[in-house]
Amino acid sequence: MSDKGLTIDDGIEGRVALVTGASSGIGRGIALALGARKARVVVHFRSSEAKADAVVRLIQASGGEAIALQADLATSDGVDQLFNKVDRAFANHLDFVVNNAGEWMDAVTIAECTESQWDHMFNVNAKSMFLCCRAAAQRMLPKKHGSIVNMGSVAGHTGGGGGTVPYCAAKAAIHTLTRGLARELAAANIRVNAVAPGVIETDMTAGRVSDAMRARIIAGTPLGRFGEADEIAAMVLTLLGNGGSYITGQVIDVNGGLLMR
Repeated sequence: MSDKGLTIDDGIEGRVALVTGASSGIGRGIALALGARKARVVVHFRSSEAKADAVVRLIQASGGEAIALQADLATSDGVDQLFNKVDRAFANHLDFVVNNAGEWMDAVTIAECTESQWDHMFNVNAKSMFLCCRAAAQRMLPKKHGSIVNMGSVAGHTGGGGGTVPYCAAKAAIHTLTRGLARELAAANIRVNAVAPGVIETDMTAGRVSDAMRARIIAGTPLGRFGEADEIAAMVLTLLGNGGSYITGQVIDVNGGLLMR
């Protein structure tokens, strides 16, 4: 039987997708990939309005639909305001949430780490994701439909290379949040997964990874390179759409073989 002319519906086109931290890096790649598949994309940003607007223009130029919305996701008020704006913009319809927003940290030993540094890492990484997952669940449960993808990290498995324990612990919390929430929401046909990237080529890594560190990481990565944002985006879209219809509660490692378990 020939499949000539066969069109495969990946379940992305026309869906409303919120991507947090979408003005640059991995989030930008995910937003652009969703726009290319004709999703209706909400490009969230915290401070980089010009970069978020640029992402919106790129999506619109390719024939997609997108808006940029600002919010501080470390507070419940900020998250509520963001999701309420999405409700108004898209008639209370939300299909996908990609919780990508977060921050890396400068290296500091646990002996020297302050309580405020620890709290900040958990607020901007783990607490913000809990708040966004809660807001998403509140909207998806009545419709018994939706897909959530959280951004974890290989560091959430390994504990990192030293000096970033608060960040690593927050990412590990995200992995556990993902599994627990997936079990809780499965009966309502809401899937929850996470992607745990290795080291990805972004502006953030370019500014924080020294040449010596880069060489060490590449030497320990079987595929012999850093990843690209597009490669993370491809996995996220699979998990959101029909390709991931029987996948929930999983933390998918995308790291070039850096971590083999």
